[in-house]
Amino acid sequence: MNIDLLIDARWIVPVEPVGVVLENHAVAIDAGKIVALMPRAAAAEAFTPRVHRRLDRHVLIPGLINLHTHAAMSLLRGLADDLPLREWLENHIWPAEGRHVSAQFVYDGTRLAAAEMLRGGITCFNDMYFYPKAAADAAVAAGIRAAIGIVSFDFPTPYAADPDDYLLKGLAARDALRDEPLISFCLAPHAPYTVGDRNFARVLTLAEQIDAPIHVHIHETAHEIEESIKVHGVRPLARLHRLGLLSPGLIGVHAVHLTGDEIALLAAHGCSLAHCPTSNLKLASGIAPVSELLHAGVNVGLGTDGAASNNRLDLFQEMRLAALLAKGVSGRADVLGAHQALHMATLGGARALGLDAKTGSLLPGKAADLCAVAFDDLALSPCFDPVSHLVYVAGREHVSDVWVDGQARVEQRLLLGIDESELIKLAALWQNKICPRDVT
Repeated sequence: MNIDLLIDARWIVPVEPVGVVLENHAVAIDAGKIVALMPRAAAAEAFTPRVHRRLDRHVLIPGLINLHTHAAMSLLRGLADDLPLREWLENHIWPAEGRHVSAQFVYDGTRLAAAEMLRGGITCFNDMYFYPKAAADAAVAAGIRAAIGIVSFDFPTPYAADPDDYLLKGLAARDALRDEPLISFCLAPHAPYTVGDRNFARVLTLAEQIDAPIHVHIHETAHEIEESIKVHGVRPLARLHRLGLLSPGLIGVHAVHLTGDEIALLAAHGCSLAHCPTSNLKLASGIAPVSELLHAGVNVGLGTDGAASNNRLDLFQEMRLAALLAKGVSGRADVLGAHQALHMATLGGARALGLDAKTGSLLPGKAADLCAVAFDDLALSPCFDPVSHLVYVAGREHVSDVWVDGQARVEQRLLLGIDESELIKLAALWQNKICPRDVT
C-alpha cells in the first residue's frame, strides 16, 4: 500500500490502551491520519511510504495538548514578575494590555507562542484571549491545532464594548474559520469575578447552540472565593452550578481551592479541569488537589497558562511538576505516576476539548499529531523505562520532530516554515513599544 509517511521508532507510547509501550514498531500515516501501528518488519512489507523516517533512539508519543494558555501574552513574558495575582493583573497586566493589545499584537504574540510550543512537542493549545480571529490566523500560519476562546468580560476593553459585543465578535471569528481543519472554538468567559450572571447565561445558551466547551478560570485564589461569598452568597463553583454551567462541556482552569464536596460535584457532572502547576506556584495561588480529583474520576489535563505568568510554554515541565507535587502533597510516591502524567498532557486535554476522537492518542483513524523525543543524550542514559524518562528526565530540548495532521512542523530540532530570527526581531520590536513605561 502506498502511503505518505512511515515512522519507525525505538519505542511508541500510544497512550491508548493505558500503560502500553511498543518496542521497535512503526506508525503508518496517509492523508494526515494514522493508518496503522505495527512491528517494523511487518510495516516494511505492508507499506511503500513516500517518506520513511527512522528514529532508532527515540520515543514517539501523541502530540502534547496545552489545555490552558493565553498565547499572545508571550509578548508580556517577564513583565511585572513576583507579584500576587490581583496586584499583577490589576496594576500591571491589564493596564499594559489596555495600552498595547490589538489584532496585530495578538497575531504576533500567538505566532511567537506557537513556535515555542511546536518546538516543545505541543501540537494543540486551548487559548483564551482577545481578538480570536487574529489568534486563529496565527495558529493556521504556524500549522498548529488550536481551540480558540470566544472570550467574554462584563467590562469594556479596547477589543469589545460590552458582553454582547465580545460574543458577537467571537462568533464572527468562528464563522470566518469554520472550514479550517486545525481550528475549533470554546466559549471563554474569563472568570466568575469578571463575568456576571446574565453574561454566564448567554454563554451557556451559545455553548449549547454551537456544541462548544466552556473554558473558565475557577477557584484560583482564596481571595476570589471570599469575594464571591460576599457578593453572591456562595462560592464560585456553587454559583456556576446554580447557573447550570456544570457539565461534561466545562473546562475549569486552576481549581486550586476545592472542598471534598466540590470535587464530588465536579465528578458527578463530568467536568474537566486544566491543571497549571507552574503558574499556580509562581503566583502563590496554591496547589490543586490533583490526586483527589483523579481518585474521584475527574478528567484532568495540563496547561501552562500564559507566558506572562509561567514564564514558559513547556508541558514537559508541567508533567514533571504535576507528578512531583501530587506525590509531595499526598505523601504517597505512587500517586500520579508517569503514565498518568503523560495521559494528562495528551488524551486528558483532548477529552476536555471534545477532540478525543481526533487527537490525544495514537490510534488508527486519528489525526497524525505526533512528537518524537530523542533519547540520544547522556543525561537520558541509561533508559529502563521510556515513559518514566519522558516525565522525570526529558525536557522540551529533547524533542526532535513534530507532526501536526501528518505534516512535519519540526524536523531534527528545526522549525519548518517558521523563521525564528524574524520572530525574535518581532518580539524585540514589541518589547521596545511596551518598555520602559509598563515596567515598574
